[in-house]
Amino acid sequence: MAVPLELTDRDSLIKSASTSLNSKVVSQYSSLLAPLAVDAVLSVVDPAKPDLVDLRDIKIVKKLGGTVDDTEMVKGLLFDKKVSRASGGPTRFENAKIAVIQFQISPPKTDIEQSIVVSDYAQMDRILKEERNYILGIIKKIKATGCNVLLIQKSILRDAVTDLSLHYLAKAKILVINDVERDEIELITKTVNCLPIANIEHFKEEKLGYADLVEEVSLGDGKIVKITRIKDMGRTTTVLVRGSNQLVLDEAERSLHDALCVVSCLVSKRFLIAGGGAPEIELSRQLGAWSKVLHGMEGYSVKSFAEALEVIPYTLAENAGLSPITIVTELRNRHAQGEINTGINVRKGQITNILEENVVQPLLVSTSAMTLATECVRMLLKIDDIVTVR
Repeated sequence: MAVPLELTDRDSLIKSASTSLNSKVVSQYSSLLAPLAVDAVLSVVDPAKPDLVDLRDIKIVKKLGGTVDDTEMVKGLLFDKKVSRASGGPTRFENAKIAVIQFQISPPKTDIEQSIVVSDYAQMDRILKEERNYILGIIKKIKATGCNVLLIQKSILRDAVTDLSLHYLAKAKILVINDVERDEIELITKTVNCLPIANIEHFKEEKLGYADLVEEVSLGDGKIVKITRIKDMGRTTTVLVRGSNQLVLDEAERSLHDALCVVSCLVSKRFLIAGGGAPEIELSRQLGAWSKVLHGMEGYSVKSFAEALEVIPYTLAENAGLSPITIVTELRNRHAQGEINTGINVRKGQITNILEENVVQPLLVSTSAMTLATECVRMLLKIDDIVTVR
């Protein structure tokens, strides 16, 4: 029943993505979100491993304001935060040299909980002077490599940057983005093609990444930082999702994630199958015929399996407000006549060729659902007791 699919066949991929979006709140935007999901997945497919798609390579950034129409795919990186603006630091750089650091540019703290009492003003001045020299020493080493954009990982133990260090970084004309989440580091380093630096002593020029433009852009009522035109960019992409309120925004993100999952399923197993209960009723019919050939216990088991599959078109008809018994009987009849792609058309409330209506789904969805359900039943049959979980 399944129709083989090539990744070059963009239209079929878009049809599958729109099928998943049609039942969502943002279904009216499926003509925009479906092609966007297809392009996003295809841009992260590695030719060396064409069957594998890691959805973590697609970063989704949500920004309130605008409408879902303003959702776009960005070749590069986006950060939903402002540039650290202490004492007028730069907010835009061309020919940026980017470093991702995992150490703090702030005075060191003692390893144990203690307080130091300083009674002499000269000593206090000396402490402050030492702090300044310590921070200046770090910033000089950073500046010496030619780095002009600094991404600083969020720190738990102590401040990653202090006002003083931000002031010196601004003086050194270094653009700073701080509070980068720990789980984003891998994606950033992969995209910008740089290495995370855990210690100032390891701060070398070969660990930097290069981009033609890093800038802060005003968007809605806030600002975002955009890194674009990255040299030797890794196979990642960023999608900027917009929405007029938080509910629409969250829903758009969820729907987009569903569409991305559908496309990645098609990349893993390149076959499409008709939806609308067609594959289940066809399987049910063929298994029913096979059960008549088998003898004894096996025949009964296969017959029950076949009957169980009918629950899917039955439920679909019920949810669409149709008469399930009439619909499923007619569906079985049409399949018996050899019309294998006929399914329940919910909009027309009748049985039609569902493949022509473009209601399609990846084969992997049906096969994995069947396999998992069957494995679950087998596991329950192997043990005598069912443990009820309260």
